[in-house]
Amino acid sequence: MIGRLNHVAIAVPDIAAASAIYRDTLGAQVSETVAQPDHGVTTVFIELPNTKIELLEPLGENSPIAGFLEKNLTGGIHHVCYEVADIMNARDQLVEKGARVLGDGNPKTGAHGKPVLFLHPKDFCGTLVELEQC
Repeated sequence: MIGRLNHVAIAVPDIAAASAIYRDTLGAQVSETVAQPDHGVTTVFIELPNTKIELLEPLGENSPIAGFLEKNLTGGIHHVCYEVADIMNARDQLVEKGARVLGDGNPKTGAHGKPVLFLHPKDFCGTLVELEQC
């Protein structure tokens, strides 16, 4: 079911400063900043040869990463995203095996314009997991 690693997401308090670190210090290719109002975040993607790093900054008062940054003031790894061929089939298999899907259980459109779901971190070794249909 699980496919390749699509990205590792890092929550940051200042996306411009974090982007500069990746661009200027590490020499990485950094995307433009994009607001994702449906998800309550602003994103930047760092392109790597084998995957991506997603930088996340809170967008709005109800951002789902605001609480994470309150506990981790300088930021930190927020979630990992794996690709799946059929997100509905993957969801159904995971739920059947006891995994909890966050939200209402229906996919939303993610930052890449593809369906995504999030899985409860307590079911995956303390790690928030995002599934993205490839």
